[in-house]
Formats: sequence, C-alpha cells, structure tokens
Amino acid sequence: MLSSAARQILAIEDDPVLGTHLKTSLESRGFQVTLADDGLTGLTLASESAYDLILLDVMLPELSGMELLTRLRAQRRTPVLMMSALGNEEHRIQGFDSGADDYLPKPFSIEELQVRIAAILRRVAYERSVQPAANDESMRFDDQRCDLRYEGRWVGLTGTEYRLLKVLHDAAGEVLSKPFLYQQTLRRGYSQHDRSLDMHISNIRRKLAREQVTALRLESVWGKGYVLELQAD
Repeated sequence: MLSSAARQILAIEDDPVLGTHLKTSLESRGFQVTLADDGLTGLTLASESAYDLILLDVMLPELSGMELLTRLRAQRRTPVLMMSALGNEEHRIQGFDSGADDYLPKPFSIEELQVRIAAILRRVAYERSVQPAANDESMRFDDQRCDLRYEGRWVGLTGTEYRLLKVLHDAAGEVLSKPFLYQQTLRRGYSQHDRSLDMHISNIRRKLAREQVTALRLESVWGKGYVLELQAD
C-alpha cells in the first residue's frame, strides 16, 4: 500500500456523520483531512489550497458536486474521487466526463475507499516521475495529434489507445497491471468483468500490425497485465 504520510485530502461531504467518519478513519491511517459541508466552501478550499486528493459528494447544498468539479477543472488538476448514492451508469459517466478520476457508489467501506485512494495517488506519482517518451527518426509520439507516426505513416490511434500505448512505452519492459492501466488511461477503477482495456489492447495490436510497426511488441502476461517490448528493427 502506498504510504499516506503527509497526504492532504479535502473531503466535501454534507452528511456530518459520514464526514466525521471519513475524517477519523483516514486520519487514523496517516492522512490529513480537511472537511467542507457545502459545495461553495468546498470549491473555495479546493481552489485556494493544495491538496493531494479531493473526495467529492455529488448531492451538495449551495453547489452540486458536478458543477463544482466542472469549475475546478477550469483551474486545477487535483485528483478527484466522487462519492454518491447515485451510482448508476449514467451518473458515473457524467462524473468521468466532468473530470473525475474515480467514482465510488455509496454505501462503501473505508477499506475500499483507501484502496481507491492509493490507486489514484500511485497513478499521480507515476505521471510525475516518468520521462517523455523517446522519439527517433522512424517513430514519433505526437501528443497534440494523439497518434503514433512510424516510418512516415500515422497509425490511426484513438485518444484512449494513444494514452494506453504511450504509458506502456514509457514503462517499456515493465509489466503494468490492469488496475493501474485502468486508472492511468481509462480514468476509472478496475472491474473484473470490464473488458474495455482488453478491447483497446486488441485494437492497438491490430493497428500496429496493419502499419507494420515492428519496433513494438505488445504482450499479455497472464494474471498480471500487459508489457510493451521494444524490438530492434
């Protein structure tokens, strides 16, 4: 588990019982937690102070969680984990579209919350530590176009496929787990029955093969995840 030492969390929750429970439980695990019980106060705190993570309820007085997140994303990229009794697919999609990093339906256990917090913080630490993908004359990652150019040809990746391939390329030779890749590229938690990641991997393989990108080999590691191997042309 990722060390939570000195990690600053802002919990925006209007239920005083749940808010107190979150603060007590997370502080007992080493986090420092600030509470806000309405949307406007939460937005002010989130905008004016630096937090490692924001726990955000959806149904808040003064300003809804969705509106708060939309306004916050115009100025800050602080990771946000949304919490809501509105856990159907439509509301989850709306949360992710608004910029949430994860969406946790209520009720939930503190243990599950802590696992999701740790996953988000690991992803953020990874994003800050990796170096930009190396480009050479034959292969170039184009962040603006969100596509890979290989020997003068564009591979034709989607935005999600590009993020996924670049994350794997930045960690070439290292097996990356499915939960990590879900957080890093799909911006949501991993579900055992969710085949979205496998679908994107399959599409990437097909496009790499179509464009004869022989410098990259994308492999599955059973029970662990995926690894991208760099090949000599």
